[in-house]
Amino acid sequence: MPTVPRLADQSPDDGPPVILREHRPEDLPGLIEQCRDPEFQRWTGVPVPYDRDEAEAHLGYLRDAWERGQEWSFAVEYDGRYAGTVSLKHHGGVRGEIAYGAHPWVRGRGVTTRALDLLLNWGYAALGLESVQWWAEVGNWPSRRVAWRLGFTIEGTLRQVLPHRGELRDAWVGTLLRTDPREPRSAWLSPPVLEGGGVRLRALSEHDLPRVVEACSEEETQRWLGDLPAPYRLQEATDYLADARLGHARGKHLHWAVTDPETDRLLGSLGLSGIDGSAPELGYWTHPDARCRGLTVAACRLALAHTFAAFSPPVVRARSAEQNAASRRVLEKVGFRTAGVLRRDVPIRTGLVDGVLYDLLPGELTPPS
Repeated sequence: MPTVPRLADQSPDDGPPVILREHRPEDLPGLIEQCRDPEFQRWTGVPVPYDRDEAEAHLGYLRDAWERGQEWSFAVEYDGRYAGTVSLKHHGGVRGEIAYGAHPWVRGRGVTTRALDLLLNWGYAALGLESVQWWAEVGNWPSRRVAWRLGFTIEGTLRQVLPHRGELRDAWVGTLLRTDPREPRSAWLSPPVLEGGGVRLRALSEHDLPRVVEACSEEETQRWLGDLPAPYRLQEATDYLADARLGHARGKHLHWAVTDPETDRLLGSLGLSGIDGSAPELGYWTHPDARCRGLTVAACRLALAHTFAAFSPPVVRARSAEQNAASRRVLEKVGFRTAGVLRRDVPIRTGLVDGVLYDLLPGELTPPS
């Protein structure tokens, strides 16, 4: 078997180095723990249940793959402990594909990103690779974030292409060329937690989805937001959450759940689209049981104050159906001014209607009363 090289980096914070080395029998307990982890099983096709026989067979496969020149896999070691596995698969010529998995104990420490950086440097230099692909099932945000940090360009989504326990799943695919900078290609936005005026703003999450369905199924919401699917079900709410996260990952949109500070109960939703441009646009909806309490006004103030401070846009815009008095009151209470009427611009349930265009300049945001 060809000798597996030992690779190590230099920690940026004087902590332990990340080491890539051959797999050893003493890695088996850590590998088994990793492959029994629910999150790991969710996104990979490892056998379930997973025991020592599967782990030993897997290490045997990795040794054979090295000998055949099909896949180059390394154990990741950090602070003297097994921390996961990273691999380069050979697709012929100068094209490869990365694969990786982290032990739960090391997640969130940047170790996997550092390990893959070592692996890519070795692959480009030792194997002569020119292009490396990354694949992940749609929804695997931790994997996508690692690829983003490494500089991969996310090329798009392929439907029903990734095998997963007897079915085909949708997949993201990305590429990194040898000559590409090893850094993110765009911003990845993370909505900060903001609190004041009786509301807390935080990222939307899975446990909010039943309340999203309630709000977006309600008659008034359906009337004024004409693009909402009808009926509005859990799948539509799930897609809404995925779109919000995708906007963050692309650095284009900033989206918050508006919640009760004491109970964390969803009260509404608020977002700024086009945050990467010169004129972001504000949009929002309110759950029926949170209306007429000034909570949406408070939420908009928080989000707009953060947007002006963090992104310095010259203007923020918003639009509302001309007849939607409640929505227009919210905008006017936070300081928006009318900039004109856009004819047949806003879709409501009965069709296109005239929309009022609003804008807000820095310094025009009204303070809480």
